[in-house]
Amino acid sequence: MIPFSILDLSPVPEGLEVRDALDQSRRMAIQAEASGFNRLWLAEHHGMPGIASAATSVVIGHVAAATNRIRVGSGGIMLPNHSPLVIAEQFGTLAALFPGRIDLGLGRAPGTDMRTARALRRNMEAGAENFPHDIVELQRLLGQPAEDQPILAIPGANSNVPLWLLGSSLYSAHLAAALGLPYAFASHFAPDMLIDALAIYRERFQPSDVLDKPYVMVGVMGVAADTDEEAARHFTSAQQQFINLRRNVRGKFPRPVETMDGMWSDMERMNVEHTLRYAAVGSPASIEARLSDFLRETGADELIVSMPIHDIDARLKSVELFATLPLMEKAL
Repeated sequence: MIPFSILDLSPVPEGLEVRDALDQSRRMAIQAEASGFNRLWLAEHHGMPGIASAATSVVIGHVAAATNRIRVGSGGIMLPNHSPLVIAEQFGTLAALFPGRIDLGLGRAPGTDMRTARALRRNMEAGAENFPHDIVELQRLLGQPAEDQPILAIPGANSNVPLWLLGSSLYSAHLAAALGLPYAFASHFAPDMLIDALAIYRERFQPSDVLDKPYVMVGVMGVAADTDEEAARHFTSAQQQFINLRRNVRGKFPRPVETMDGMWSDMERMNVEHTLRYAAVGSPASIEARLSDFLRETGADELIVSMPIHDIDARLKSVELFATLPLMEKAL
């Protein structure tokens, strides 16, 4: 048994608006807490009509205010888009409002297309190259200030918000190991380097002030329903979304369809099935069997599940059904 968590992309479903998506994220957090999930994270994306969490720290505050126990955080903040001081102040404020419940997961990617990334970062190369230094600076701003430290994050200083490193590459594995941080791998959409990255992280891990041994979280797409057929139908929304991303078609999160036949080419189908090959879709019994193999292969300490389901009632039911799995260690 290991803790289960949820990655909520705050999808904006076809037929609804951003306000509805944010309300659904609030409902998702309430259900996740009631079902015993360990944490709920939100991700930074920009310029995407189907995702409402661009102002990630604001949405974290929104869902944290609706809950009492569950940890809430970022999965992740794309740190090169921001100055470390601004993020320290934002998450220091969240930690003051919701003590002991805020996580700060950090990523290096822009979380958007390159034009929007340039509008966010201004200097693309410097942002990516400074990533390790920005993490260290962020740690310093969130920790105990040094004597005569010239720059202070207020709020932020002494908050000691836990940092996570997120990634989908060997680079992130090396960096998380060197810094002694917990590591979350984005295997829900980038499966290729998962096993090698985890091996590097564990082999090269350096104990730190915050972590004495490696801690790994792995991600999957997950859709649970009463039957395999019903779950597969809901999952067609995610399959359509991935095709749209590859075609550079921007839109809201698609409604499910009865079949994907005729909606994708053979090459698109193979690419999407490869990308989402770790997805756990089906009845609870089917998901249990699939996750047992996946968790045995990875040896993960925690699982984070993204549930790409158009209908909010079906999404909340999926949360409930995942919580019935014997693999899940429930948070109290």
